[in-house]
Amino acid sequence: MDAPLTTSAPLLVPTAPSSFRESVEHWMRDFQLRLCAQLEETDGGATFQTDAWEHHAGGGGRTRVIQNGNILEKGGVAFSAVWGEMSAAAAKTLLMPDPRFFATGVSVVQHPRSPRQPIAHMNVRYFEAGDGQAWFGGGLDLTPIYVDERQARRFHERIFAVCERHNSTYYSRFKAWADEYFYLPHRQETRGIGGIFFDRLTVGKDGDRDELFAFVQDVGDVFGPAYTEILSENRDLPFTEAQKQWQLIRRGRYAEFNLAIDRGTRFGLETGGRTESILMSLPPQAEWYYNRQPEPGSPEAATQAWLRKDVDWLATPAPLLDRTA
Repeated sequence: MDAPLTTSAPLLVPTAPSSFRESVEHWMRDFQLRLCAQLEETDGGATFQTDAWEHHAGGGGRTRVIQNGNILEKGGVAFSAVWGEMSAAAAKTLLMPDPRFFATGVSVVQHPRSPRQPIAHMNVRYFEAGDGQAWFGGGLDLTPIYVDERQARRFHERIFAVCERHNSTYYSRFKAWADEYFYLPHRQETRGIGGIFFDRLTVGKDGDRDELFAFVQDVGDVFGPAYTEILSENRDLPFTEAQKQWQLIRRGRYAEFNLAIDRGTRFGLETGGRTESILMSLPPQAEWYYNRQPEPGSPEAATQAWLRKDVDWLATPAPLLDRTA
């Protein structure tokens, strides 16, 4: 078993919520623990280690990391609840209506060991500005090293069902938003097969707080079953050294997005967040080859062809693939 991570602050213990803000924070804390339990059970080897920390302005969080597991080479599930006042420059960059803020959320990134397993990301969050404005954000997306069309379709079907329970426009809107957001313009490719992304679902404008919170809870809760199902299905698929090399290239693309484009990374760094927790999303290993292109007609080229916007994963049943290849 891996040695425990250094604990820099006492583990934050949930207390009974007495306000809406505290109710959201309480759910986020509990969700982190439930999701970690799901991932541990599926991995069947390593366990999450906890690093509790404090924010310099106020609040703190728990970063939980799993490493060197049977399936998961490196994964993080981070909870935070922080508050304070950001600089005027940071508030302008992040379009904050007031520099005072409260923010709580859970951010998840999982990097499996096998190139036959997809990288996964999920985030749910709640913000309050000092002027009283409040909003939710979040989303989930999948980055397969090799696209399995059947699994990609099922992943989107699960997300579609969640969205339909709350608002019939959510899936189409937030799927398109994900296609735009999880896009590397310098590569002219999407990060993976997408999912949904939404930001600033504002209380009062986009729904009442309980409606929006219920949607965010469902988005969080669908991630564990949807992802662990794929991990279990692909657990024993063989892979070659050439496929492992392709995984390292795709991990490089993932790192490029998180460092150059991701708003969550920017928010954490702009507000003086904890660097180790902010950068937990990066893969344990990645590579950059000069002008490396997949061979025409190869499985790598087939995956590369899927990395584009506006793929309609719900349109027609995807063909079953040869899962022994």
